[in-house]
Amino acid sequence: MPTESDSSTAPSRYQSIFRDGLFAGKVALVTGGGTGIGRCIAHELAALGARVLVAGRRMDPLAATIEEIKASGGEAFAAMLDIRDEEVVDEVILQAVKEHGRIDLLVNNAGGQFALPAVMIKPKGWRAVIDTNLNGTWFVSQAVFKRSMARHGGSIVSIVADMWNGFPGMAHTGAARAGVVNLTKTLAIEWAAAGVRVNAVAPGFILSSGLDSYPKSVAERAAVVFGSNPTSRPGTESEVSAATCFLLSEAAAFINGETLKVDGAASLSKAQLIPIPKHDRIKPFHGLHLRQPVREEFAVYDPTPEDGDGAEE
Repeated sequence: MPTESDSSTAPSRYQSIFRDGLFAGKVALVTGGGTGIGRCIAHELAALGARVLVAGRRMDPLAATIEEIKASGGEAFAAMLDIRDEEVVDEVILQAVKEHGRIDLLVNNAGGQFALPAVMIKPKGWRAVIDTNLNGTWFVSQAVFKRSMARHGGSIVSIVADMWNGFPGMAHTGAARAGVVNLTKTLAIEWAAAGVRVNAVAPGFILSSGLDSYPKSVAERAAVVFGSNPTSRPGTESEVSAATCFLLSEAAAFINGETLKVDGAASLSKAQLIPIPKHDRIKPFHGLHLRQPVREEFAVYDPTPEDGDGAEE
């Protein structure tokens, strides 16, 4: 199956719906920016004119994403960062501000979890997920505020999850992401006087390279439920990125402390007395010109540009 990563069909740059130069002159930090949704967001921010600091714990994916962005005409830099270590976070943020002058945009995308019934989660696993998804988001947000945004203002968006009705199978990440949503509301109020807006994006099931981290049994089960929402399909990395860029932009200047759900109405859907018919009427949007192939379990949800995915040739 052809994908947008094929050199014969891929456009030369990100196909954003936003105007060119939207973030010109801005410096953006994207944690977990080397893979999956974070990689997509880093690409779109760079395509819209931002200098992007792509942060993560592993240099190989960071270097690959930075090379892609530069090849597409954007500016990107690596920031080796373990968001769970508050001292390292502060050092890296301080150095980034010294080198780039300020950080205008922050996307707290880094996270991690594993599927397991709650009774089987061990203390070490619980703490690891809370440290990454909740504590790490807090450490980075506070450091960016103290080192830059308290003086210059800015916009923060944290990527959370669809955990509104609990998160069976992932109790640890559900608790952590719910904490980030509440933190978002608090910081929106406390930091507004500094010219800082704080919002969140809650993706539902998203067709992302992050699916590769799950065992085959979990992936197969996920493939079954991916199309069970009223939109009859999973979301795309580009759709999450578009929501994130909107909230970061001046168009969302009067939106603060909110969480935007990007889930195809999955969080509203309950067991129905009248079945919801399957359909393909709401086409997916793929702006990422270097979209990566997905696992075979999800190929049915991965349309080519000829299927009408919204990408321009």
